[in-house]
Amino acid sequence: MSETYLTVILHLVGAAVAGGSIGLERSFHGRPAGFRTHTLVCIASSMLMLVTLYQWQWLPGVPLETVRTDPTRMAQGIMTGIGFLGAGVIFKEGLTVRGLTTAASIWATAAIGILTGVGFYFAAILATLAVLGILSVFRWIEHAMPSQFYAHHHVRFARETAMPEQELRQLIASHGFSIANMNYRLAGDGKFFEYGMVIRTTSPDNMGRLAETLRACAPVLEFRISPAGD
Repeated sequence: MSETYLTVILHLVGAAVAGGSIGLERSFHGRPAGFRTHTLVCIASSMLMLVTLYQWQWLPGVPLETVRTDPTRMAQGIMTGIGFLGAGVIFKEGLTVRGLTTAASIWATAAIGILTGVGFYFAAILATLAVLGILSVFRWIEHAMPSQFYAHHHVRFARETAMPEQELRQLIASHGFSIANMNYRLAGDGKFFEYGMVIRTTSPDNMGRLAETLRACAPVLEFRISPAGD
């Protein structure tokens, strides 16, 4: 087997290992783009960069001086095209946007594939470790550090028995929430009155406590608490 073939195998195997490592982390956390997707993205990026490295292999008999592919333009094309795949894993669930981290990991995996394709293994290994660290270690840091949790909250009353706004604000505040963007709506041909708002707390357990209180509150006909986040 020629040295060229061995080099190509090494590039593609390296891309498969790097992309698969990142994909395993995504699959473990149940993300829509996981092991196979990230592996394919990394290998595809590596293959396209190999095209620019071995131009004389796919243009036999043509002088290299007459046809030459710019590797940087190929890399730009890969990163532009991968944006469409990344957009496919971003979806809106109610008022929450999810999949942004997975989209970013796909984009990073494509960049690692480019590094592997041109044989820049040191940078590819460092980038793979960095991405894995960001996806896993940073998750622990996020959970450990103090942070605020947001949710979209809607509550419905009969029009005649609607809870006064000040009383509702006090109820929500007593469960450890602050309120922003309060809005009001009449629904059901004027039969129902609804409050809508964004609520914020420092403990996600407060959402369950608030839900239990609202469930036991007789005037409340319907309510929804939708946590926001990736």
